[in-house]
Amino acid sequence: MQFDNQENRYLRAKERVAEMKKFYSSLIFYIIFISFLAALNYYTNQWRYMWFLWAAFGWGIGLVFQAAKAFDWAPFMNKSWEEKKIKEFMDKEDPSGKNRWS
Repeated sequence: MQFDNQENRYLRAKERVAEMKKFYSSLIFYIIFISFLAALNYYTNQWRYMWFLWAAFGWGIGLVFQAAKAFDWAPFMNKSWEEKKIKEFMDKEDPSGKNRWS
């Protein structure tokens, strides 16, 4: 039983590292691409209208959500909340407290 628990912890940790890696690669692409758009914006109209900020803002929102997922910043719908809700729904299904999952 302990081997299963250790294996589950390893798989969760591996999944979390993969999410962090995905976030950092997205951040690098964000910086490179927004810098390119800013340079293009400056070259075409010399900051008279900074249209690249629209792309930076839109992509930045997505990046914030990706960071929240990667670094577990979601205080309301995290793993413990999910497990608690699953147990709650399972208990509602069988009010005697003995459900088929235990």
